[in-house]
Amino acid sequence: MSDQDRARQLRRRHMHERQAVVFGVLLAGLAVAGVGSAALYTESISVPFLDRDFTRLATPSPTAEAYCPPEGALPVPADQVPVNVLNGAGRAGLAASTAAALQERGFAVAATDNGASTGGVGRITSGRNGIAAAYTLRAHLPDALLALDPREDASVDLVLGSEFQQLLPVEQVVLDPAVPLTGPEGCIPFAELEQAAQQAPAPEEPAAEDPAAEDPAVEPAPEG
Repeated sequence: MSDQDRARQLRRRHMHERQAVVFGVLLAGLAVAGVGSAALYTESISVPFLDRDFTRLATPSPTAEAYCPPEGALPVPADQVPVNVLNGAGRAGLAASTAAALQERGFAVAATDNGASTGGVGRITSGRNGIAAAYTLRAHLPDALLALDPREDASVDLVLGSEFQQLLPVEQVVLDPAVPLTGPEGCIPFAELEQAAQQAPAPEEPAAEDPAAEDPAVEPAPEG
């Protein structure tokens, strides 16, 4: 073998060795990155500069939103509670399975859909005319928060949260059709909500317009 061939083989061997080192370092780096990402995802480790307050969603206070049921209000029959079941947990099929369970208990499920990401067990939202219906539904999810919005009908939205597992077993539901509903400690008296609604200014209706003044095609009636 000539010196030229020997030099060529030596260069080829060195090139293969360098390639092996480069690929080895890349594979090791990818493996470390994968293990680190998995640890962060499962919260096995904590990185201080990533643990910021704005990454955590605050759970709204139930007492800040919950109005007590009307005084003396009785539970609403389940078939008279129209419920929209929304999946705020991001788990596939959760709204459909929960809606089916509510239907088995007699509730009138109106719709199922995805909802905004929600923490805790969930949130039950109604208007002022649906507060009794909301409390009736809440007996089946006692840890759900209550919220109020401006709707005028008696429908109720149930947004299932990330901690929701299942409805309270029927035998554990504390709901007597002959016993008035009660709100959680610190709930706002319903009378205050009614008073605020009565004091709210009524929307102004536009004044009736004279069609003859606006439409030049309409001619005034002849006099006499």
